[in-house]
Amino acid sequence: MTESSDPDYDKHGGFPVFEAAEPGPGFGRFVAAMRRVQDLAVSANPDSDTWDDAADRAEELVKLLDPYEAGEGVGPANRVPSLPGAGSLLMPPWTVSKFEADGVELHVQFSRFHVGGNYAVHGGVLPLLFDSVFGMVIHAAGRPISRTAFLHVDYRKVTPIDTVLTARGWVREVEGRKAFVNAELRDADENLLAEANGLMIRLLPGQP
Repeated sequence: MTESSDPDYDKHGGFPVFEAAEPGPGFGRFVAAMRRVQDLAVSANPDSDTWDDAADRAEELVKLLDPYEAGEGVGPANRVPSLPGAGSLLMPPWTVSKFEADGVELHVQFSRFHVGGNYAVHGGVLPLLFDSVFGMVIHAAGRPISRTAFLHVDYRKVTPIDTVLTARGWVREVEGRKAFVNAELRDADENLLAEANGLMIRLLPGQP
């Protein structure tokens, strides 16, 4: 739902209206490299001199970008729909394959950075994914901006890394400001890895 179809869209809550960003190809390269750095940060085991060298380079990168730190919704992170995870390093790199009123579908691939143990995705990462799916479901269904009231996850099988998985979400039931939503995560063979249900509540005017 947009302002053209709902004149009061931006009055349902205190969220600012974020526009899609077009930062240029350098940002996409940067995010891809940083995703790999995250993987290596939790898996590399070099000698101490190499760690010193890596720290020097990381600190130089901080010096380069530090003067450009901006407020929420100003930088391109999480505002580039064409990039995996919309260009947000917080999110696992997903891409949208369906965005309709009856549900959304994402393809997502976790990596070494997301491992909790024994090369399985950390259980705490999946609620992050599902919460993102819930938000997309609400938007695709044409409901106003909402916040998550609760999110329940059932873990059915170990979630693997380095393989493309499919996440799906849909609205199960609506009661006024409340939207009850469901989501699931499956592997390439359609094995159910995890499923979630939650409650999204439409914000009141000015509500943060």
